Order: sequence, then C-alpha cells, then structure tokens
Amino acid sequence: MLEIIKKSIYLGIMIILFSCAETPKEIKNNTAAEILGNPEYLAISYGGYRENTRDAQPTVEELKEDMKILAAMNVKIVRTYNVHLAQASNLLEAIKQLKAADSNFEMYVMLGAWIDCKNAWTELEPDHNAESERNAVEIETAVALAKAYPDIVKIIAVGNEAMVTWATSYYVQPSVILKWVNHLQELKKSGELPADLWVTSSDDFASWGGGDPSYHTPDLEALIKAVDYVSMHSYAMHNTYYNPGFWEVPGEENNLSDIEKIDLAMERALNFAKTNYQNVSNYVKSIDSTKTIHIGESGWATVSNGHYGANSSKAADEYKAGVYYQKLRKWTNASGISCFYFEAFDEQWKDAANALGSENHFGLINLKGEAKFALWEMVDNGTFEGLTRNGMPITKTYNGDKNALMKDVLVPPSATE
Repeated sequence: MLEIIKKSIYLGIMIILFSCAETPKEIKNNTAAEILGNPEYLAISYGGYRENTRDAQPTVEELKEDMKILAAMNVKIVRTYNVHLAQASNLLEAIKQLKAADSNFEMYVMLGAWIDCKNAWTELEPDHNAESERNAVEIETAVALAKAYPDIVKIIAVGNEAMVTWATSYYVQPSVILKWVNHLQELKKSGELPADLWVTSSDDFASWGGGDPSYHTPDLEALIKAVDYVSMHSYAMHNTYYNPGFWEVPGEENNLSDIEKIDLAMERALNFAKTNYQNVSNYVKSIDSTKTIHIGESGWATVSNGHYGANSSKAADEYKAGVYYQKLRKWTNASGISCFYFEAFDEQWKDAANALGSENHFGLINLKGEAKFALWEMVDNGTFEGLTRNGMPITKTYNGDKNALMKDVLVPPSATE
C-alpha cells in the first residue's frame, strides 16, 4: 500500500510539473516557395565586414547585431556570397541563436557558393573553359551548412556573376554551373538535402539570356530547366557610364528644373531594370514557361570618385540611391518579385586602396551606423530604437539635413552636349 501511495504522489507531482511547464513555441520554418516573391519577406544582399580586409571576419555577436537591424526593417531573407570564409557559418549560428532566444524571430538565408574558372585570381592566365578545383570544396561546404541549418538555409546559389564574360578574372562556361546545380538537385532527390531547398545561380541579366544573344546556348537552356528559379542582376547605376543613353538628359527636358531632371532620370533608371527583367523573363519562359524570376542584385552607390562621380556620369549620391531604393521596392513588392537589394551595409574591403571607390558605398547604412537617405523615414519612425551597430545607435546621415544632402546631388549629363 505504501508503494502505491508513493507512486501516486510521484505521479501527481509530475502532472503538476508538466501542467506548469510552458509549451514550447513552434519556431517558424517557411520554404523558399513561400518566402520568395512575398512582400512580407523582404530580401537583401548582405556582408557584415567592418574592416578594409576580409581577414577580419565578423563575429557571431556582430552578426546578431546586424540581423536585429535588418529584422527591424522587415528584412527576412539575406543573401551571402561564399562559404569558405567564417562569415557564412557565423551568420547561420547567429540566426540560430536569435531564433532560440525569440521564437518569433525569422530570418532565412540564400547561401552563396562561389564558383571560379581555373587559375582565377592567380598570376596565371584564367582558363574560362575549365573550372577551379576549389569549386568542389565550396559546394561541399555549402551542402554541409544547408544540412546543419535546414530551418535557415532555404536557397543555395551556385556562383555569383560567374557566367557573364565581363567577369574576366573568373567567369566559367554555363556547363560548369549546370554540373553543380544538377549535383545539388540529385542530393535533394536522394534525401541528403531537403526536398524544398531551392537551387539557383545568381548572375547578370545578359547571362540569363536577357541581352546579347551569344549567351543563348544549349547549356544555358539546360540550366534554366535545372534551377528552381532564376536569380538575375540588373544595375542601372553601372550603365549610367557603360550604356548612358537612358541616363542622359534629353533635349526636351533641358528647360526643366534640376530636381525634375534628376527625378525623371531615376524613373528611366527604374525602367532600365524593368526592361532587363522583362527581357530575361521572355527568354527564360520561352525555354520553361513555369520558371519564376527574381532579382538577385540591384542597387545604387552613394559615393564615387570614378565612373559614377562628378567627373563622369554624376550618378552616385544619397538622394538618387534613396529614390532608386524606394522605386525598386515599390515595383518588386507589387509585382511579386523578390529583390535582394544590394546591399545592407557599406563594406570597405571591396576597394581597400580607394576609400571613395563606389564598391565601398552600396550600403543602406554606413560604417558609422548612419542610415542613408533611403532609410531616414525609418529612423524618424523609431524603427531602429534601441538597436546599435558597433556600439553606435542608428542615426541619419547629414544629421538629417536634406538641404545639406542635396548640395552633393548633381544633374545627369545632357544628351545634347
């Protein structure tokens, strides 16, 4: 009888403990199919590098800081570019910790696997018809990370601008990208990778058939059929120098005010991106009518002492970048297109020898923790309240003085000059 009483008491205690315990909250785990094209899941290209060299890898704590800032902006998908550096694994660990601390925290990753041709980034002549032996290691690492963090990694991108021929240091033939895309798709079929993981390659619009017809090859057609969706890049800003026809102020606008000329030029810049997208869509859907297209990169630099600065196309400044960001988000959100806007934060390692080089200044937030003009309204609305980057609160560039900002804004060149 005593044993029965003891067991009854023990059972009663356990029932009380279990009834008092909080039911674990379900951590959100959406698929690529559910988040891509969903305006509630804004996407962005991301690098967390603070220094002028990638030898200094961002820490988990620094990456958590950045993810909180992006989450406040309603960004829920970030794109990375390679997996052989510690940032990739640190980022996934940072997101894992944030999710563990808050079941409502949601952040997914498009994991980039860098692809090179043979002899890329060496003193030897690049061989664009053969691939680097490192590619296999990069893919293997991406697979391992996707398996370790299946609730975070929703997309693997094979290569970044790896097929476009102006990437003379490292581009490969489409057959190389196709090889690795097929490899990943086979891993999905075998169950080694999640079946709902999406595989793509992120490349220039021309590489996806939206430009020079020389890219229209059987291997590209096969690649279009093999990927789960197409990730295309479009840079109106770069083309203000390389193909300035859309950018220059036409004769009929010469009598307009400076701000009218600028705003009309920015509308033409948006139309440049729209045309790129439509041209890619037309070609891709002629190969596979079911394939969706999203934008893997598009952005606008705020500083340039080169092609896009005062002595050339006069494109780079915060006003134009802010206008482009808002127009691009409005169009893509309304159209069900994910846009991995380039990029979240300035990174100074990209042109370490030239502090005013445009590649260092594509971020929406600079290295001093200042939100550029594109995000001023968010600062005013308290979006970043309580958040810091490197110990600095998120404030506004130019101390929020738009008149001061506009002094650095130049009118595009005239087409008639």
